[in-house]
Amino acid sequence: MQDCQLTLTRIMQAAPAKLWRCWTDPALLPLWFGPDGYSCQTIEIDLREGGQWRFDMIAPDGTVFPNRHRYTAHEPPGRIEFLMDSGNDAAAPMQVAVVIEPSGSGSRLTQTITLPNAEARQTAIGFGAEKLGMQTLGKLDALASSL
Repeated sequence: MQDCQLTLTRIMQAAPAKLWRCWTDPALLPLWFGPDGYSCQTIEIDLREGGQWRFDMIAPDGTVFPNRHRYTAHEPPGRIEFLMDSGNDAAAPMQVAVVIEPSGSGSRLTQTITLPNAEARQTAIGFGAEKLGMQTLGKLDALASSL
């Protein structure tokens, strides 16, 4: 399974409750999700277990990336799981698990992304998915810390 996974871990300044709020508040999630310079335009958002978030991620150069997150688990205040894809069912989705744990005066967030196969993992690594994911988590921490 490890040959199909990417794991991002970051120690956050924000408390777990604030991170949870940023993941589960429809007004906040689009504000931070995506790498530096990217923005999200929501089409549909229901962040409960069984719900989905459909959105377009807009790159700094204007390129549009359709996205869909289908929520399969919400375990307050520390675990969210969802299937992530482009929303057209053309390819198998990625499985994402987010775990938020207390750490000192802040939190430790671990995001495990399971890709459909080892080749897909290597492709993701090749385009910088780890670096871009860490930028996204940095935006999350900044927003959560400001709440």
